[in-house]
Amino acid sequence: MDGAGQGESPAGAAFSYHRAVAPMLWILLGLMVVETSVVHLLVALWSPRAAVILSLLSLAMIAWFILFIRSFRDHPVRIGPDGLVWPVGTLRSLSIPWPQVAGPCDDWTLADLKAAGLFNGALVAHPNMVIALDPPAKSGRRTIRYLAHRLDDPAAFIAAFGLLHPHPDPFASSVSRSG
Repeated sequence: MDGAGQGESPAGAAFSYHRAVAPMLWILLGLMVVETSVVHLLVALWSPRAAVILSLLSLAMIAWFILFIRSFRDHPVRIGPDGLVWPVGTLRSLSIPWPQVAGPCDDWTLADLKAAGLFNGALVAHPNMVIALDPPAKSGRRTIRYLAHRLDDPAAFIAAFGLLHPHPDPFASSVSRSG
C-alpha cells in the first residue's frame, strides 16, 4: 500500500501507478532506442548530416520520454475534499469535482468505455480502476464519461474513495455499465 494515503493534505489520499504503468513504458523506450539506432545507421549511409540532425532530435525525444516516465511517481492519483485529480504524469491531468463523480464501475469493457468517452491514464497498460462521471466532463472538444487508470493498489483506492466520496447513498458508489 505504498503511496496510499500519502496525499498533500491530511483530508486527502494519493495513489501511485508508477509500478503498474512504467515497466511497459520502459520496454517501449528500449524498443524505441533499438529502432532509432537502426534507422540512424541507414540514414548515415545516405547522408551523415541528416543522421546527426536526426540523432539529436531522437536524443531529445528519448530524454523527454525518460522524464515523462519518471514523473509518474511525483504525480499520483489523488482523492481530496474537493474531488479527484486524475493525472498521466506531467503529460496531462484532469481535476473532477465531487458533484460530477458517480462512482467506481465494476462491469465494463474497454471498447464500451472508449466508445462512450474515456480518459485513460493507464496509457499502454490495461486499466484496473474505472470511475463513471455524471454529468460528463469536458476536455477541449472531448466529452469524458469515464476515467480509467492502472493503480498499484486499487483496493486501497476503493477504500479511500468510499470514505472520502461525499455521496449520500453508500450503495450508489458502485455504478455498472448497464445501470
